[in-house]
Amino acid sequence: MVQVEFLPDGVTTTAEPGEPILAVAARAGITIPTGCLMGSCHACEVELADGTSICACISSIPAGQPVVTINLYTDPLW
Repeated sequence: MVQVEFLPDGVTTTAEPGEPILAVAARAGITIPTGCLMGSCHACEVELADGTSICACISSIPAGQPVVTINLYTDPLW
C-alpha cells in the first residue's frame, strides 16, 4: 500500500500501486476537474512532490514509493 496525500488540504488515503489517480481521489472525497479524459486538454493536471506535472486522468499511483504527494491546483480558465 502507498500513502497518498492530496495538497493543499492535506487529505490522506491509501492506494495500491497502479491504481488510477482519479479513482483514489474520488475515494478520498477529492474532485479533480476533468475534460477530455485522454490527457490532451490538461484540465486534470496535478503536480507531484518533485514538481512533475501529470494528467490525473491517464496516470496511476507509482510503485516503489511509500508516500506519494499530489498537489492539486486549478486553472482559472477552466
